[in-house]
Amino acid sequence: MDFETFDRIAHEMWKEIPEQYKEGIDGLVVKREVEAHPDHEDYWTMGMCYTEPYPSGYMGPETTRSFLALYYGSFRKVAERTPEFDWEGEIWETITHELRHHLEFLAEDDALEGVDYAMEEAYKRGQGMDFDPFYYQVGDEVEEGLFRVEYDFYIEQVWTEEEFQRKRELEFEWEGERFTMPSPGDLGDVHYVWISGAGPERGSLQLVLVREVPLRERLRRLFRKVSPDLVESEAEARRIGP
Repeated sequence: MDFETFDRIAHEMWKEIPEQYKEGIDGLVVKREVEAHPDHEDYWTMGMCYTEPYPSGYMGPETTRSFLALYYGSFRKVAERTPEFDWEGEIWETITHELRHHLEFLAEDDALEGVDYAMEEAYKRGQGMDFDPFYYQVGDEVEEGLFRVEYDFYIEQVWTEEEFQRKRELEFEWEGERFTMPSPGDLGDVHYVWISGAGPERGSLQLVLVREVPLRERLRRLFRKVSPDLVESEAEARRIGP
């Protein structure tokens, strides 16, 4: 997609958003440049919400002004390494993501900051860097034990070593259906299982198996700075009913 088309589509989408959600926003700016992440040279910022509060005891659109920026160059960088890149879908996702930053700032709610943190930790994991093994927990909690980070979903299950070793099959629920899969055998401290046969149309579904650690062992690891045993595997899920 060329810059002119990108700019036109972005502003058309911006016009579709009801005005009541855009209070306090001075507009959308589309920039040609690449916006690199300050800490990761191959991680690009696709959009930003620039907010400036003015001195007041009242936090509202009259005293809090923002503008949204989209970085065309960053979109191009991501598209170059993603053959199935959905330009229009990503433009809309970025605009609404940055708009939510503004609305949460007005509400003094930092929930989206947790999502951004989770996305960055997921990137570190994908790059083989040190990462927070429980990053998904600060994403969006869809329901108890089910978390979403952008397009990826994580189902968390906590097991003792003894209970886990007795299981030859593991079960989980996804969108009102029950599935089963072979037990991966090795629990580790945190075991991420990439699921095929169930999951969203876009993104991934991972079953996160967490070993229940006794208090004494947690304290020992804390003082000795012991790194957790992290494991990844893949499994084919089979539907067993509603």
